[in-house]
Amino acid sequence: MHLAEMAVLRSVPAAGVFLALTRRCPLSCAHCSTESAMDGAEHAERPFRRLVASFTRQEHPEFIAMSGGEALLRPRLVRDLADSARLSGTRSYLLSGLYFARDGHAVPAALRAAISAVDHFAVSLDRFHEREVGRRAAFRVLHEIRSWGPQVSVQITGDGGADPYVAELVREVREEFADQVPMLVVPLRPVGRAKALEGPAAGPRVRHAAPAPCEMAAWPLVTYDGTVLTCCNDGLAAAARPPHLVLGHADEDPWPVLRRRHLDRPLARAVRMFGPRYAEARFGSGAGASGYCDVCVTLHRDRGLGERVAGYLDSPAGPAMESAVRALVERHGPYGFARRHGIARYSELVTLGWEGRER
Repeated sequence: MHLAEMAVLRSVPAAGVFLALTRRCPLSCAHCSTESAMDGAEHAERPFRRLVASFTRQEHPEFIAMSGGEALLRPRLVRDLADSARLSGTRSYLLSGLYFARDGHAVPAALRAAISAVDHFAVSLDRFHEREVGRRAAFRVLHEIRSWGPQVSVQITGDGGADPYVAELVREVREEFADQVPMLVVPLRPVGRAKALEGPAAGPRVRHAAPAPCEMAAWPLVTYDGTVLTCCNDGLAAAARPPHLVLGHADEDPWPVLRRRHLDRPLARAVRMFGPRYAEARFGSGAGASGYCDVCVTLHRDRGLGERVAGYLDSPAGPAMESAVRALVERHGPYGFARRHGIARYSELVTLGWEGRER
């Protein structure tokens, strides 16, 4: 499974679901968006297992995307979820920080079984990860994993299009793997531990006054404790847990139920269609918070906003506008999401090694 196949559907509501399997991680990366550490929270496996087991051939997401913390601290769970998902036709993606590559030893058997079970294995590699796991060690393990079967990719976080570190790393990855390993290059954002970083690395907060559809609300997120959110910004949404973003719990609600809630809830649909600031300004009082995500987690406090949004969505204009926005968001194929949410000059790297087939 190529990275481009996920990028094509990344903006399609409920085409995938994120599984945050743990908040534990052996690394201490300064930019960690989830502020994970070895003393981080880790809950029971059952909610994740029950949710994936509820997928059917008739109703299932195209992808599960497993991460953490470090998901490979639970290798048996990763392997079992990938195997279970495959029974319904769902493919699996795993993101790792490669903590096990630091000592130069062979990949442990349990980790090899987990990695071999997934359809795509992605590695985080950037100036922060490289302080924890060396570049050559990461390359060595990626070469080994490619021989086991899963397709691989590299996720790079940088300071922007002019960042010389990113340019040099991209060049070296392309040379090392002969342009056969795709990359997603994203800007550093002030979330999690990255909020403490000073200077341009943290990046400015973006304010949206015009319609700005939120693609972060396209795929639901199952948090480390099993709560299911319509937003994958777990650093904010999971902490605030506003009712319009909480879809249910993976230990109680099967995928068909969660999917229907995700697709049908008026406020979630409005956020995907207009973005939270424009939705609040158009249908609410306009007196909410100023930040893009900050507005979103407070939408439920605006009395009557949900009813007014629902009325618009039930009118003839609502579905037509929704379809038009979807068409605009999805029109650039695999490059669109990478251009909008990554560093645009590197967007075409998501298709390196891709033959253009979705299966």
